[in-house]
Order: sequence, then C-alpha cells, then structure tokens
Amino acid sequence: MQYRQLGAGGPAVSALGLGCMGMSEFYGQGDETESIATIHRALDLGVNLLDTADMYGVGRNEELVGRAIAGRRDQVFLATKFGNMRGPNGEFLGVNGHPDYVRRSCEASLKRLGVDVIDLYYQHRVDPNVPIEDTVGAMADLVRAGKVRYLGLSEAAPATIRRAHAVHPIAALQTEYSLWSRDPEGEVLDTVRELGIAFVAYSPLGRGFLTAQIRSLDDLPPDDWRRRSPRFQPDAFARNLRLAETVRQMAEAKHCTPAQFALAWLLAQGDDVIAIPGTKRRRYLEENVGALRVRLTTADLIRIHQAVPPGAATGARYPEAGMQAVNR
Repeated sequence: MQYRQLGAGGPAVSALGLGCMGMSEFYGQGDETESIATIHRALDLGVNLLDTADMYGVGRNEELVGRAIAGRRDQVFLATKFGNMRGPNGEFLGVNGHPDYVRRSCEASLKRLGVDVIDLYYQHRVDPNVPIEDTVGAMADLVRAGKVRYLGLSEAAPATIRRAHAVHPIAALQTEYSLWSRDPEGEVLDTVRELGIAFVAYSPLGRGFLTAQIRSLDDLPPDDWRRRSPRFQPDAFARNLRLAETVRQMAEAKHCTPAQFALAWLLAQGDDVIAIPGTKRRRYLEENVGALRVRLTTADLIRIHQAVPPGAATGARYPEAGMQAVNR
C-alpha cells in the first residue's frame, strides 16, 4: 500500500481508500457477510481509509461498518458525513447545515459506528440557507470536544472552501473525479492545493462505467440508481460506451485492467489526490489495489489527456436536483 498525507500536517492515509456506500444501497442488493469480509480484506491489504455517511442505507451503512471494524479500530481511519437528510422510508428531505443538526448527526453517527471519535467528518452537501461559517463552527466544536479529529467538505465551491477554511482548517475536500468527471481540474484543485487541503476523489471509476463491465442497462440491477442517471440514459449510454472502450484499449496496452488504469491515472494527478473506489466484493477490491502497480509515464498521461479530454462524457453527473446541490 502507498500512503498520502491528508492535508497540511495531517495523518497518512492509504492512497486508495474503500467507499462503503454500495454495500447498503444504490447499487443493487447487498450481502452483509461479503461486505464485512471485503472491509476486513481491505484492512489486511493496508487500506485504512473507510468512507461512509449517515444517509447511506438510512444509517445501515454506518452500522455495518461499525460491526466490521469492531476489534480493529486502531487499523482504521474512519470518515463519515452528515447533511443529506432522509426520512424513515428513505425519502430525501433536503440538506441541513444548522449547528444543532450537526451536533445531533455526529452523536447519532458515533452510536451507529460504535466508536468514540470520528477521524474525518464531512459536510456531505453545502446548505445554501446556512452560512458555511455557522456549520463549520459547529463542526469545529466537535473537534474541541474530542468527538471528531479532522474536518472535510464534499462538493463545495472554491469560495465556500476558503470561507470554511478560515473558520477551522479543512483537511479534505471530497468531490467526484475520474476520467469521465474532470470538473475539479482548474479552480477547485488549485484552491485546495493553495490551502493545503487533500483531494478525495469519489466515483473514481465513473460509477463502474470505466471498468468496461457495463455494456448495457441490462447489466444493472432493476433497483440500481444509475438507471436514473443522465449518463446512463440510452443516447448518452451509447456515446459513453465509446469512451469506456477507449479506456479499455489503453489499459490493454499497459497490461492492466480498465479499473486499474483509471485509478492509476487518477493517482498520477498529484500526491495530494486520494481515491475511494467503492466495492462490496473482495475480488474487485483486490483488483483495485492492483492499480498501485501500474506506472504511467508523462507520455502516457499526454496520450490519455488527448484520448479522454475534459468533458468527454455525455450527460450530467446527476439528475437536475442533484446537480443543484454540487459546487456551491
């Protein structure tokens, strides 16, 4: 395993973390036994950054992660998030950044995870109705109380990042980034680098599209949320298949899988970039970790940029409501 620093003066975390969301929701039926085995295998391989959120499975994902790390807490750098509210039946109720909600959410996450402290606590989405100074101020209180170690933001705009960082050091920004989602390049990455904030890339495999395993919508479970994603709609899907095929061909030339190639490209974007590919199966976890053995030259990176330039993917990252909640 390779390790990278989480922000200026922060701890070392694995360059590849493990996104746990799909173990409980969004990507078809989960298997708790296999999911816990996957988390244990990740720890065995030196993956110490585990990523979850209170909204995943309406709390069930935090509970699953908590069961998996029981007895192995010292091997884990645990990240979770608050801010996206859901009702008891899973309905989305909006974003909440009010200080009292921050405190209640933290207490609930600590209980579900079965831990005394959260290593990295993210605001999952920025609440446009609450000044970021108020939200981060409440998060900073959690640090002073010993309930949280480091603070993070997710899908925040550069101006918001600066305002938040002025209240309390932000250790990490988590935002979607991959060969088919290169939006952070430019002002977002420039901002976090100026401020000494690590960049944590979620969906680094393009929600599975860059693995070349998805050839049609029939490859997705009936309840898979990607069926509603703009990039998976028929016209966009057909165009994006060509992008995935380009990645597959380049990976073949480097004697690695498309997933390993996509992750190697992402990690080559800077020593401050950390990827958290999600999986609920050990075999894909082990494949992903194999990306650390892939070496891309400067010439390789130039060819990749030419073959898959920014904006190459067809369709928005989220449906309209989801897009309104990012980069704000």
